[in-house]
Amino acid sequence: MSTRLVVVHPDAATLARATAARLLTRLLDAQSVHSPVHVVLTGGTVGIRTLAEIAASPLRGAVDWSGVHLWWGDERFLPAGDPDRNETQARDALLDLLVAEHGLPAQHVHAMPARGDGPGEASTPEEAAAAYARTLAEHAPRGEHVPDFDVLLLGMGPDGHVASLFPHHAALEAPGFTAGVHGSPKPPPERVTLTFAAIGAAQEVWVVAAGAEKAAQAAAALSGGPVTHVPAVRAIGHRRTLWLLDAAAASEHR
Repeated sequence: MSTRLVVVHPDAATLARATAARLLTRLLDAQSVHSPVHVVLTGGTVGIRTLAEIAASPLRGAVDWSGVHLWWGDERFLPAGDPDRNETQARDALLDLLVAEHGLPAQHVHAMPARGDGPGEASTPEEAAAAYARTLAEHAPRGEHVPDFDVLLLGMGPDGHVASLFPHHAALEAPGFTAGVHGSPKPPPERVTLTFAAIGAAQEVWVVAAGAEKAAQAAAALSGGPVTHVPAVRAIGHRRTLWLLDAAAASEHR
């Protein structure tokens, strides 16, 4: 049975530092019992700040990055290298450093396909989603469709969305483990996302959110609001779910 824990930090800066430390510790614990380790990254202000805090932490050198695979929960369907892509921001904040100095194999960074007509790129979000589903399956245990994610990180928007699963959007009920998204209410309109089936397969899901503008939806998700109104309510890990909040985002939770 999955358990849930809500952890509140005083401010967004502390939240990012604490999440970075928690993730590094979780990686070390996981590597003590199995390899490889699979982690799903998130974008957004706090998500990227968390990666920057990992880059600044001396504990990053204790992790055997050669045994870590990195994935994404969603991506903006934009050309490779676009500054708005989660992948671009993550590489700048941490991943290029890990590849260059800490032994993270470049092929263990599993970015969602970018928009384009080159190798590894896609012409539509659906094509990108299908390609990513194939890559996920290649690293999944026998008989499964996605890797055994040790930790899956998610941000949450002020509207309660997670990944690119928005309120009242068709992608909420998308079949399979990945989906192309059109008409996103948050720019850009085209995206690629993991579905709830993929999210729920993770051993641990961590929802990381900061800011008073997210307080109402955090409270609604934690009290079991309808998924059509607050998609984050279905962000549940197979074994454990952590809600990592700053005080402002937690201000309406009782």
